[in-house]
Amino acid sequence: MQLTLRDIARLMQVPERTVHRWVQDESLPARLVGGQYRFNPSELFEWASQQRLAVPEELLVEQGQAHCDSESLAGALTAGGVLFDVPGGDRRAALSAVVERLRLPDGFDRRRLLDLFLHREAQGSTAVGDGIAIPHPRYPVVLSVPSTSATLCFLSHPIDFAAADGKPVDTLFVLVSPTVRSHLKVLSQLAAALRGEEFRQLVRRKATADEIVGAAVRCQNAAANGNGGSHGRKSRSA
Repeated sequence: MQLTLRDIARLMQVPERTVHRWVQDESLPARLVGGQYRFNPSELFEWASQQRLAVPEELLVEQGQAHCDSESLAGALTAGGVLFDVPGGDRRAALSAVVERLRLPDGFDRRRLLDLFLHREAQGSTAVGDGIAIPHPRYPVVLSVPSTSATLCFLSHPIDFAAADGKPVDTLFVLVSPTVRSHLKVLSQLAAALRGEEFRQLVRRKATADEIVGAAVRCQNAAANGNGGSHGRKSRSA
């Protein structure tokens, strides 16, 4: 289901003119259909995470993407694990090295997955600032994996990811999902966690996997108790 400009304004709690400015000046993905803007919810999540804006959980519900308890950021991080000293002098080389090291089922087509990551980067960087990027397919597809995984990768050398803040990237969260619903859920939780000081600082200092997963659980609990936006940036209005 596509969203209208009015839908985005209501969900993000900003005037419609602000959404129009986001499209014109800040590269919010949109398509003209019959002279009216239409928005893809997955692309909205990607754009908002790059802009470090909070996206309401209502968006998932409205799109029939209600959360399921079996998918969470903490669970995805546990499934994906942590990779240290990933080599590579550019995005292609680093992503290739990551794909070779991901925890994937036997016989999984790693070359196809790499192609999906590279295609996404060709459409626009997945860097979200402060040396962090979140590589994933642009349009989540059904992959033959049992659940969503988020593999935290620390690169051996910072590389140019064409980040909006101009900083080279040395940390990746690589998402692989079996469904669009689980992809959007984990992506939204990761974006929220990265807005929080504790989680972000643990990542930046390369804390242990247990510490980072623990922080993810606390972020999820805070969101469940209605405090998820206490450390995030509010939507910007005109």
